[in-house]
This record gives sequence, C-alpha cells and structure tokens, in this order.
Amino acid sequence: MLMAVPFLQKRGNSYRYRRKIPEHLRDILGKREIAIPLGKSEPEALKHYAKAHAQAEKLLITASLPQSTPTALDHFKAAQRQIEEWQLDPEWAGEGDPDSPDDDEAFARSVTAEGIAAKYREYQSGARQEFSPRDKALIQSLMSGSRAPRPAPTLEDARRLYAEEKINGDKKKSQQLENIFKLIAPVVKLNRPLAELRRADAKEIRDCLLDGRKPQSAQRYLNTLRSLVNHAIREYELTGVNNPFDSLPVSNKEEATPDKTKRDAFTEVELSRTRARVLSMARDDVQLIWRILENTGCRPAEVSGLRVEDVLLNHPIPHIVVEWHDARRIKTLSSRRKVPLIGDALEAAKEAIDAAGDGPGLFPAYFREGGADSLSAALGKHVRACVTRKEVVTYSLRHRIDSRLEVAKVQPYTIDRVMGHTSGKIGEVYGGEYADLLRAKEALEAALSPEITAQLKAIQPNAQ
Repeated sequence: MLMAVPFLQKRGNSYRYRRKIPEHLRDILGKREIAIPLGKSEPEALKHYAKAHAQAEKLLITASLPQSTPTALDHFKAAQRQIEEWQLDPEWAGEGDPDSPDDDEAFARSVTAEGIAAKYREYQSGARQEFSPRDKALIQSLMSGSRAPRPAPTLEDARRLYAEEKINGDKKKSQQLENIFKLIAPVVKLNRPLAELRRADAKEIRDCLLDGRKPQSAQRYLNTLRSLVNHAIREYELTGVNNPFDSLPVSNKEEATPDKTKRDAFTEVELSRTRARVLSMARDDVQLIWRILENTGCRPAEVSGLRVEDVLLNHPIPHIVVEWHDARRIKTLSSRRKVPLIGDALEAAKEAIDAAGDGPGLFPAYFREGGADSLSAALGKHVRACVTRKEVVTYSLRHRIDSRLEVAKVQPYTIDRVMGHTSGKIGEVYGGEYADLLRAKEALEAALSPEITAQLKAIQPNAQ
C-alpha cells in the first residue's frame, strides 16, 4: 500500500511525510526537504496524510510566488513553525543543560542550532560570518525557547495582515493598498513598530497623500490606513496602543466632504437631454442599462452585475434580485433586495433577456471584474456631453429616484427597501415578502408618476 502513496515513508517504528524540495526553492525555504510526522501505525499515517500533503503543497506554492522581503515577525513565526515540525517542545523555556545528552530537549536544540551556525564561516579573529535574518531568528528560538522575544508588529506587518484577512484577493483593493504604501514609503519607514507611530507621523502621511490629490482621494486613503491600523491593533492584541489616524482631519471639513455627498439629482431638462443622447448614440446594452437605472434607482454596479436568473419576469410583480455572487459582491444586508420593474424598466429587462445569449450574465460585456467601471465610463461621457453641472453624474439617476420617493411622501422604511439604504429599520417588515414587494412597486409608481414630474418641473431651474 505504501508504494502507491507518494511521499509516505516508514522510518523505524513510525511513519512520516517526506518530500524533497526543488533546488530552486531551497534557499527560500531554508531546507532541503519537507518532513512531517504522521504517526506510529499505517492507519494513523493514512489518516493524517491528506493534511500533511496539503500543507506541503501550500508551502511549495507559496515559495514559488514572487517573494516580498520577510519582516522580523515573519521570521519569528517561521522559526516557531519549524520548531513544531521538528517536534521540539514549544513550551520549553530555556532550562536544562544543552551539553548533556541526558537532557533530550536542551541537547537536541543545541545540536540543531550548532548545525545551522556551521553553515557560516568562522574567521581567524574568532568572529563569524553574519547570520541571515531567518537563521538568526531560528537559532534564537532554539536556544531561548518560549522566552524568545516576539518582534513588535510593524506597519508592514499590519499591511500584510490586512491584505490577507480583509482584502482577501480582491484585485482592485489590493492595487489600491499597494498604491497607498508606495505613496507613504518616503515619509515613514514600513518597519516602524505600530506602537511607535505617533500623531505627528499620521499628519505627515496625510500631507503626503494630499500632495497633488483631491482631499476626497486623500480621505479615502486615510480611511483605509485607519481601518488597517485598527485591525492590526485588535488582532495583534496591542493593549494600550492608540491609532494615530483616528479623527484625523484631511484639511478643512468642507474640502474633505466625500464626492458622493456633493452629487445632485438630474433636473427633468438635464435628464431629457441625456436620455435622448444615450438612446441614440450608445450601444444597445448600454441603452438597456440606462433605462433600467432611470426607472429603478439601482446602483450601476447592481445592474451591470445582474444574472439572467436574477430577472423574474413571470412573477406576479416582475422584479430583479440584487444579490451577492462571484461577479458582483454586495456587502451590506440592506443592499440585498428585490426591486420591482415597472414601465420602461420592465420593457428594457424583457429586451435584455432576449439579447443575453447563453451565458449567465444579463449584460455579458459588463458581467466581469471591472465591468461596473467600464459601464460608468461608457455612461459618464454621455452625461458630461449633456450636463455642465459637475455634481451631476451617472449615479445621479439614483439620487433622482430617491428624491422622487420623498416628494411622493413614501414611508422612509419603504424608501430604504427600494433604494437598499442602511437605516437600522430592516426588522420593520410586515405582511410578508409579497406585501413588501407590492409596497415597493406602488412606491416607484407614485414616484415616477406624471404628477410628481409636473411638481418637479415647476420648481426646478432649467439647468444646463
């Protein structure tokens, strides 16, 4: 049986997973082979084999990736893992006689440390070639045991932790985080311990981020840094450490106002002009998306990421389902909702279904990573060609529906349901899902009624 299981080896009375490391990865991993104990019986070895094999595969794959320079904390953690692999006592605190063969733990650690040190040249003066950071950390952990000091987490450690646990592979966010750290690297050393970051450092970083950028962009970057440091303080259990980015203003309050709070709804004149341009000049799928956006109040990304299965035309109340899936990640509970299709939005959805093809996406050209950004650019150029007010953007279609719902005196809870706002009132559902969807449909019908249009035209300027 053992001959059929790769890397499974019997050694004396025990079994182990033993695998040679490819030569080009040996310097990176600091060893020539992977050896993981599996137990003393064949059934026990086979039971633990899958986990050991997965561990080895992950180790080799990680080592094959482009390498960033390990931090002191990385070296410390690697040393702790290596000591566990060698089956040494992780609780050993440095007691015992390292020169006595009778003291198994101390002697084994001493011999292992001497073997590592032997790789380095000893000069005639008695001095020794400087250890690599990895071997230095390993020797220290071997000889000091649990008394070995854990390196203080640095800003770079915080970045890596945040990338692993919060960004989790999102390419757009990963790129943004990388850009932030490239910007701040000239003004703060990334190996600076988090506990030593001061308010003055945070202000210097803020000023660096403001250099040549809009306050809104700097604010977004500072928000990321604030979240990153808070996450590190919590996960590394840095008791008594304050976040220097907390309550740090960008510049003055007016300049730092987020872009989205400066957006405004289309006037009826602006909307009519822009609609005419989109429906005469844009691609067919962009026209359909515009018609759905104009009559639902959905976010552009919510419509570009729709699947064919998210469009329920045969339901008593035709609607779309805004839900999380791999091509569109909806992060808040309130954003996950069912939005009624009425009027031209319903007709556009029917046309989109007919044109969708065999793929899962309702709009295949935008059903991908970055699709929402491409859609925003495609629609944005038409808006800019028709509207001079900078605060009016594609997203202003959403503000228009929001405003119309208020003018129509729709209940705040129902507005939140239609728009996907976070209000803290999600628990106020009554009458069941169908009744909830019916209220949303009636709300949109009221908001888009000719009466509301007439009211708005009477009070709106003829904005150009």
